[in-house]
Amino acid sequence: MDMLMLLLVFGLRVGPVLAQVRHPLPVLWMMPLNSGWGGGNLTAGVAPAVRLALQDLKKQPAPLGNYEIQLQLLDSQCEAPSALKALFDAMWSGPKYLLVFGGVCPSVMTLITRSLPALNLVQVSFAAPPPNLSNRKWYGNLFSTVPSDRALNQATVKLLQRHKWTRVAIITQEGLRRSEMKKDLIRQLLKVGVQVVSTESFYDDACSSLKELKERDARIIIGQFEYDSASEVFCCAYRLNLFGPRYQWIVAGGGTAGWRLDRQASGCTADSLLTAADGSFRLQIRQLSDTNTPGVSGQTPQEYQDAYLRELIQERSEVSPLHAYAYDAVWVAAKALSQVMEAVKHREKYSIKRNVTVGEEEFQRTLLEAVKQTQFEGATGPVSFRNGERMMSIEVTQFQGSGPAKDQTAERPQQRRVSFLLYVIVSSVAAVTIIITLTILCFIIINRKHWLLRRSGGPQDELLLLGILLSSASVLISGLDEASLSDVMLQILCSVRLWILSVGHTVGFSVLFIKTWRVYSTCCINQKSSLQPAGLVQLWMLLLDVFVLTSWQILDPLRRVVIQFRLESDPADQDVIIRPYSEHCSSIKMELWLTAVYGYKGPLLGLGCFLAWSIRTVKSDHPPLPSEHLPLCMFAVTVFSVSGVTGLMLTSYNPSVQFCLSSALILCCNIFILSWLFGAKLLYIWNGRELQIEATEEDTEEQQMSLNQQLKSQTAKLDVEIETITMQLSETSESETLHHNNAEVRSVVHVAQVCAVDQNSEEPLSTDAVNSPEHVERRLSVQLPILHHSYLPYIGGVSASSSSLFGSRQTFAH
Repeated sequence: MDMLMLLLVFGLRVGPVLAQVRHPLPVLWMMPLNSGWGGGNLTAGVAPAVRLALQDLKKQPAPLGNYEIQLQLLDSQCEAPSALKALFDAMWSGPKYLLVFGGVCPSVMTLITRSLPALNLVQVSFAAPPPNLSNRKWYGNLFSTVPSDRALNQATVKLLQRHKWTRVAIITQEGLRRSEMKKDLIRQLLKVGVQVVSTESFYDDACSSLKELKERDARIIIGQFEYDSASEVFCCAYRLNLFGPRYQWIVAGGGTAGWRLDRQASGCTADSLLTAADGSFRLQIRQLSDTNTPGVSGQTPQEYQDAYLRELIQERSEVSPLHAYAYDAVWVAAKALSQVMEAVKHREKYSIKRNVTVGEEEFQRTLLEAVKQTQFEGATGPVSFRNGERMMSIEVTQFQGSGPAKDQTAERPQQRRVSFLLYVIVSSVAAVTIIITLTILCFIIINRKHWLLRRSGGPQDELLLLGILLSSASVLISGLDEASLSDVMLQILCSVRLWILSVGHTVGFSVLFIKTWRVYSTCCINQKSSLQPAGLVQLWMLLLDVFVLTSWQILDPLRRVVIQFRLESDPADQDVIIRPYSEHCSSIKMELWLTAVYGYKGPLLGLGCFLAWSIRTVKSDHPPLPSEHLPLCMFAVTVFSVSGVTGLMLTSYNPSVQFCLSSALILCCNIFILSWLFGAKLLYIWNGRELQIEATEEDTEEQQMSLNQQLKSQTAKLDVEIETITMQLSETSESETLHHNNAEVRSVVHVAQVCAVDQNSEEPLSTDAVNSPEHVERRLSVQLPILHHSYLPYIGGVSASSSSLFGSRQTFAH
C-alpha cells in the first residue's frame, strides 16, 4: 500500500512559517481518502479545518507555540487488514509516532484500537467510536472528540425515562455500525426495564419493516439510519399513517451529519414528508457550540465557521460533518503532546540522575493522563475526557400534540357483570314466586282435610312445591358477584347454587314423572301404578343426583374462573382499548360432569314427554284438574330445561344476558306449574265446592282394593245360594212367575246379605265362615219370610200391606 506523506501545517503556501517551529511532534493521520460514510472523500472536507487548527496553534504562546504538529496521512481505505498492515509498516519505517490522529471507519477503528497498547500508541479520533469500544477498562488508549454511539444510546434511554416511556420499537438500517449500535441500545433498554416490542432492519425498502411495527402497535419508534435514508423512511411512515400525536419518532442515527429531508421520495411530496417528520425527536450531536464565548483559539464558534467556509470556497470542496471535531482533535493532540514534552524536559533537567530518558511505556502512560486532563472550550463546545468520553448535547423538537405520546394503546380491563337494576328486577320476580309457593304450601298444610284430590294431592304436591322453592332460590344466588360479596363467599356460592338448582329440578321433575306414570299405567295399560311405592322411586332419583353432585364437588370442585374476550376500541379515546372479561363458576373437567348430569336426566325427560303425550286425551275424574294440565306441565319442564342448558352455553360471553335468560326460564317454568297445577284447585276450594271422596281419610287405596276383591267373592257365592233357593221355591210356585221375579229376588237377597255382613262384623268374613251351617240357617230364617211375603200376591196370598202379620215368629211358622 502506498503511503502518502502530507504536511498540513500550511502546505506549500505557508512554508516560510514552518522554520519557526522548533520541536516537531510527528503524528500519524489515518483516514480513508477515496471512500467515506457518504461515498465521497472525507479528507478533502476535513483538511481545511486541520489547517486552521495548525494556524491557530502557531499563534499560541509558549509552551504550546514551541511545538510543531507534523501530520503524516495514511490511507486506511476502510479495509481492516490493509489498514493494520499500513500501520505496522509506518511504525517500522519511522519516524517514531506517539499518537494516531484521524477518523477511520468503525471496523478499522476497532482493529487498530485493540493494537494500540502493543504499539504504545494513543489515538485521538474525530469520528464516533462504535459502542463496543466504549469500555474504558478495555480500550483506555482511545479518545474521541465525538461522542460515541453508546453515548447516543444513553441519551435515548434518558429521554425515554424522562417521558416515562416503557414500550418502544427499533428500526435500523443494515450495516455493521448500525447493527452494533442496535445491540447496545437493546442492552441498555433491558437494564432500565424498557420493553422492546419489535426490532426491524431494512436495506432498501423500509415499508415492510414499518408495517411490522404498526401491527405490533408500536407508538414510540427509535430510528437508526443514515441521513440520506430519512426521506424514504418518513415517506413510508406517511403512507402507513405512522405519524401524528399518537406516534413519537426518535431518530438517533444521524450522527454528526444529522438528517434532513433533502430529496423527494417516490410517491411522496415535500409536504407529506414534512408532515410525517413533524414533531419527531432528532438526537444528533451539534457540530458547533451555540455560545458566543471565544474558545481556546481565541475565536468564537461562528468566527471559526466563517473561516472554514472561506477555505472551502477557495478549494471548492464540500462541507464535512466532522470538520469542527477535527479542529478540536488537533488541539487535543497539541495540548497533550506539548504537556508531555514539557514534563519530560523538566524531569531530565532536574533529575538527580544524569542522562535520564523516559521509556515508551512510561511516555505512553504520561500521554494518557495528559489527554484525560485536557479540557477547553473548543469550536464544538466543552472538550473533556475525564469521564472517558466527550460530553454531548442533543437537539430535540417540540411535541406535535398537547403532550408526550403514549408508548402504547392503554388497555383498560372492564368486567362484564350483571347490572344492579337487572338483578333487582329479576330477584323481585323470584322473591314473588317464592312467596306464592310458600303461601300455597302453608295453605295445603293448614287445610289438609279439605285438600282431597288424592290423585294429584297429598305429599306429592308438597314435594313439588319444595322443588319450585329450591329452583327459585337459585336465581337469587346466581346474580351475585364480587361487588357485593368476597371471593371466598363467591367460591362457596358456586357449589351452593349448583346443589340448589339441581336438587330442586330433580325433586320437581320426579313428582311430575310419578304423577304422569300413574295416569299412564291406569288408563293406557289397564294396570294400577307399577311404581310402588312412589316414594322409593323418587328417593332413587334423588340419591343418583346427590351421588353425581358429591363426586363433582370432591373430585373437581367449582371455582371462579376469569374469561377474557376480544379487545374492543373505546369510542371516547383512541389511545384506549377495552379488554372485557367476566367471571363464572367452572371446573377443570366441566364438560365431563355436565355430560354425566345430562346423561341420566336427559332420558328421563324424554320418557316423561312420551308418557305425557300418551295421556294427553285422558279425561280427569276431578273437576278442578283438567285432563290437559299434567301433560302440559311435563312438556313445560322438558322444554325449559333444554332451553336453559342451551342458553347457558350460548350466552357465556355476557353475564347479564346469561343471568337474565336462565332466570327467566326457571321462573317462567315455576310460574307455569303453579298456575296450571295449583291455581285451579285453589279456586275450586275458595268457591266453597269442596270435593268429596267415597272412602274415609284413614283408608288407604290398597285397603279399598282388598275389600273390593273380598266383596266380589262373597257376591259370587251368594249368587250360587240364591240360585239354590230359587230352585226350591219353584216347586211350590209357577215357574213363569218365579222366573219373572228371579232378578229382583237376587238383588234383594244380595243387598240384605251384604248389609248383614257389614252390620254384624267389623271385619270381612271368609268364604268358610259365610257358608257355615249357623250362617246358612240364619239367612234362611230371614230370607224365606221375605221371599214368601214377596211371592204371596202372585199365588193368591195376602197383600203386601199385610206384612205386619209377619212380625212374630208364630205367624212365620204358620
